[in-house]
Amino acid sequence: MAGRFVRSSKYRHVFGRPTKKEQCYDNLRISKNAWDTNLVKANPKYLAVNWEASGGGAFAVVPLEEVGKAPDVIPLFRGHTAAVLDTDWQFLIRSRSPFNDSLIASGSDDGKVFIWQVPDNFSLHTEAEEPPDVSPVAKFIGHSRHSPRKVGHVLFNPSAENVLASASGDYTIKLWDVETGASKLQLKHNDVVQSLSWNASGSLLVTTSRDKKLRIWDVRQERAAQETQGHPGAKNSRAVWMGEHDRIATTGFSRMSDRQLGLWDSRAPREPINGFQMLDSISGVCMPFWDDGTQCLYLAGKGDGNIRYYEYQNDKFEYLSEYKSGDPQRGVAFMPKRGVNLHDNEVMRCFKTVSDSYVEPVSFIVPRRAEVFQEDVYPPTVGLKPAMSSAEWLNGKEGLPPKISLENVYDGSEPTEVPSTYKPPSAAPKENAPVKAEQSKPIVSPEPVATPAVQRGPPPSVKDNEKSIASMASKFADEEDGDSDDETSSFEEVPKPIERPATTRLDKTSGPTITKATREPVQDSRAVPIPAPVAQTAIESKPTTTAAGAAEGLRGALSDIKSMIEQQNRSIAALTGEVKSLSTEVTNLKARQSNQRSDGEKDERIRELELEIEELRS
Repeated sequence: MAGRFVRSSKYRHVFGRPTKKEQCYDNLRISKNAWDTNLVKANPKYLAVNWEASGGGAFAVVPLEEVGKAPDVIPLFRGHTAAVLDTDWQFLIRSRSPFNDSLIASGSDDGKVFIWQVPDNFSLHTEAEEPPDVSPVAKFIGHSRHSPRKVGHVLFNPSAENVLASASGDYTIKLWDVETGASKLQLKHNDVVQSLSWNASGSLLVTTSRDKKLRIWDVRQERAAQETQGHPGAKNSRAVWMGEHDRIATTGFSRMSDRQLGLWDSRAPREPINGFQMLDSISGVCMPFWDDGTQCLYLAGKGDGNIRYYEYQNDKFEYLSEYKSGDPQRGVAFMPKRGVNLHDNEVMRCFKTVSDSYVEPVSFIVPRRAEVFQEDVYPPTVGLKPAMSSAEWLNGKEGLPPKISLENVYDGSEPTEVPSTYKPPSAAPKENAPVKAEQSKPIVSPEPVATPAVQRGPPPSVKDNEKSIASMASKFADEEDGDSDDETSSFEEVPKPIERPATTRLDKTSGPTITKATREPVQDSRAVPIPAPVAQTAIESKPTTTAAGAAEGLRGALSDIKSMIEQQNRSIAALTGEVKSLSTEVTNLKARQSNQRSDGEKDERIRELELEIEELRS
């Protein structure tokens, strides 16, 4: 039966590992607002949570090292007059410390956008009975001043410093220069914007809208470069730009309310590549997250506790696995790659809300040993340095931000900056890597065939002939078990003559088994170990010479067996003729005996012949 084809991938066995309750972030009052956002946002230092606050809008910032139960009263980031709907961390900071992750923007139901700075040494645990709240450092007011509309989404540019996009219920997206506080650009839609995502260089923006349209915007031209029909369902759809690719992933619903996944070419998005892929019939919105390092797409469903993930390959999403949990989530946030645990082979970490009361981290692990840095799993990733300033971006400059090498982070040193176009070199073959099959075939020497001894005396019986033939044939049988005597011999020991042709079994999973001069243990117990001098000769020899020598020896052995079988057949034929002759004589004597019953000599002759016939037949 033919073997089942399995796609090769180093992320095929990635699994999600939950966190114990005592290591989660508990005693939180997560917002119950029905607006479709992720509710939480994370960076390597802090976790932002939309807060269920009375008398105005607020959100909380939780330091990641402060796990466990939070105090009943904590300092909040308060300033909005209505519920906070979305937040986003600013990652690109040119003038501050390389590890400053403390600038955050918020959008609210009051139609305003605020910028906040996390205070130094910020902590939830203070000695004050009523810890002071944090106030914003900048306020942007511009979405429909005369008729305020909710700001449902805020998103920083991934390449330019201090460029922020905010989507409002007034059907517009405004582009803000955070340094000056001015709204420089505006993108007009026909309906409420449901999601937005930047490309890697920050020059294009993809949006989904309640009018079921998918739009790709040339932001600085304030126009839609591409517009097409998106998911046909009435419920919300989401879009995420797939890093440095010119591809976009979307999630939405069919007309029958089945959840769908779509892959689009941003240059010609007339229809999804290979059509929409149906996921399931759950009613909750599917939140997509893209990881450019592993080329994987994560889909987290609202209202269920599952997170499935796919690998992007050959313009398809190849399903890998699914993290399943009985605790449903309403919000999910993924941490940037520079914050994962490299020593634990963690490729991604997400934070999911549970029961609107606590946030649980979930680690996605590659199951392999991690004594050294895994370069193939952790390519260079985007750091904190921007590619340009906001003024340069507004003037039309394009580029990718420089990347950092995670190997330095693994070693605990300062990150080394690498070019934005850096690609990791191909890994050199390891010292103990298996040798190719065509290079590992040993030389099979033909077995010396003994010359049959000259037959003297009476010919052998039929049973003796059968034993002789079976014994000769067994010498050339293909044996599975190898001879282990060579494992204890030294390198200088002269190898014993080969008694039978032996072939090294090539296992597809473990590679060919060749015993080295240091006498390491053989990997496959079924393989025949080869002495070191013979193995070296086998690697240096050409496969064609080895195959010709083995075939020639086998043909000689088979020729000898054939000649012996022919000789035995002739002996058997001679004995058969003699038996027939004696049987005829016995029959004749019996006929004569019936006429001459008194002849004693003839009776004695008959008995002798019968005994001789029985001996021959035996």
